[in-house]
Order: sequence, then structure tokens, then C-alpha cells
Amino acid sequence: MPANLTPDYFKAEKWFKSASTDEERILALEEMLRVIPKHKGTDHMRADLRKKLSKLRTAVEEGGKKGGKRTDIFHVPKNGAGQLVLVGTPNCGKSSVVAAVSKASVNVTDFPFATQTPVPGMMYHEDVQIEIVDMPPITPDYAPAGMVNTYRNCDIIGIVIDVAADPLEQMEVCTEYLQSHRLLPDENTDEQDEQGNRLARKTIVICTKIDAAPDGTIETLAELTERDFEYLPFSAHTGEGLHEMVARVFELLNVVRVYAKKPGKEPDMKEPFTLDKGSTVEDLAFTIHRELAEKLQSARAWNAPDIHDGQNVQKTHELTDKEIIELHFA
Repeated sequence: MPANLTPDYFKAEKWFKSASTDEERILALEEMLRVIPKHKGTDHMRADLRKKLSKLRTAVEEGGKKGGKRTDIFHVPKNGAGQLVLVGTPNCGKSSVVAAVSKASVNVTDFPFATQTPVPGMMYHEDVQIEIVDMPPITPDYAPAGMVNTYRNCDIIGIVIDVAADPLEQMEVCTEYLQSHRLLPDENTDEQDEQGNRLARKTIVICTKIDAAPDGTIETLAELTERDFEYLPFSAHTGEGLHEMVARVFELLNVVRVYAKKPGKEPDMKEPFTLDKGSTVEDLAFTIHRELAEKLQSARAWNAPDIHDGQNVQKTHELTDKEIIELHFA
């Protein structure tokens, strides 16, 4: 019986043959199994693919258990005011989002699994830098083991859904992955682990390719999804929703920007310090220099509500967004 293999299968097979790592071969085999026609003519091929996949997974797992210090390719140090890390299925548009809002060298292609390691970039909300991280895609059957640590260390998770192609199926894959690792807040998930580390992360849904989706798709997806997510429409083709998405991420970071001013000089309005809301003048001093903070005597504030410009404030003065602070040390 003929196999009648599809163009998508041959693309995945070509990718498998050109793969340079076992991790990449695993992803390619996953894709081959996903797109191969399922009938008697492909029974032996599918069995062979599953056998290859099992061997590769075993090899990768055993290699990770053997001695020797290994570099964690999924460790992405935080930069800027906060970090947004994307999660999504193959070809959902993650790389297109990163390319649209930053200058990161992402690989935007029509071929799945083009992203194999985290790709960080910096996006701007006004004068504030926010880090955005493209990640390898996940499937119902596979996600790189070390990738979960990237999500555990970030500030916000962005579920990227191509709303022009089976959005509910994509959502189920992403939420199942995040829930299985206790990254989504709900009544069944503790907010902290035994060591007091925060588990669940703020999560948004970035709906890509809205210019190609039928009207009402996002509303239908929201109704069919059990969780109460916030949905942000986005089109890399038209630019729709770009600025709104970045602005909303800044709001969710829950930070304030503060401009430092040296006595007798103009404030530096180009690179603000970003601190958590509720931070004080003393917290700002520690952010600038820990040793100097111990010598902090007083401060003056501008552009703050309920006080006059240049007024003296206490160390405990709570900072507000776009405030200008002049620190005085002993």
C-alpha cells in the first residue's frame, strides 16, 4: 500500500537529516510523526520513527545524567525593567513578535522549530527597556527539559497563539505544559514552593495573525478557555496591537521609573532606574550603590504628587513613576 507522504513530511524529513544536535533531531522526528499520514501503508514507517525517537530521548537523558559540568543553554539573565518569555507551538508567530518589537536576531520562517535555543531581545516602552525572550516551540509530546527554568525565572509568560490556525488546540498544549509545571496560578496551585520561591507567573495571551483570522476568533477562544487570561491582539504584518502590547507588559511588571539627579546638575532623563512599586528613596540608594546607601542623609524630589518640586523627603518616601530624586550623602 503506498505511503502517499505529504510535502510537510518531506520538509520535516529534510530538517531531520540536516539536524546538528540530538535535541533538534527529536523535534524533527516529533514533527514527522505529527504530519505523516496515518494508514496501513505507513504503519512500519511510524513504528520506525517512534523507535528512533525513543532511542534519541534515552541518549539525551543519559547524557545529561553523566558527570561533567554543562552549560545551561536555557539560562537567560534578566536585563531591563523585567523579562517577558514566550511559549507556543510550532509556527505560532513567537519569532515574529520578537522581531517586531526588538532588534534580536530571530529566525522568522514558515518552517516549524526554527528556534532551538532562547533568543533574548530588548523592547522599549517609552524610555524603559523590557527583555523579551523567544523560546523553542513545544508540542503535545515534547518540550526541552531545561526550558522550564526559563519560565520559572521570568516575570511574565506570554502564551503566543496563531488565531488563524486551530487556536484552541494551541491553547490546550500551552496551558497543559504550564500547568504541569505549576506556572499558572489557580486554586490548586500553591503560590510558593517549600523554600518560599514564587511558582506561578503572571500570564498573558498574545494573539498573532489577527489580520488573517475571522472576526470574533479571540472572543470565541476566550469563551472556550477555562482560564481567565488577558488577550492581546497582534499582527506582525500590519503592526496592529504592537504598542498596546508593550505598554501592557510594562503595566504588568508593576514597576516605577525614577530619574537620578546630582546636586546642582540637571537630572539624567535618558536612562531611568526601575524599581518595584512601593520602593522607597532608601531602596533607590541601594540600587545605585550599596555602600553609598549607608551614608544617605536626605533627598529632594521633583515631579511627585502631593509635594512641591525640590521638597526634602524622608528615606521612607515611596517613589512614584517618573519621579526625579536628588540624593544627599554624608
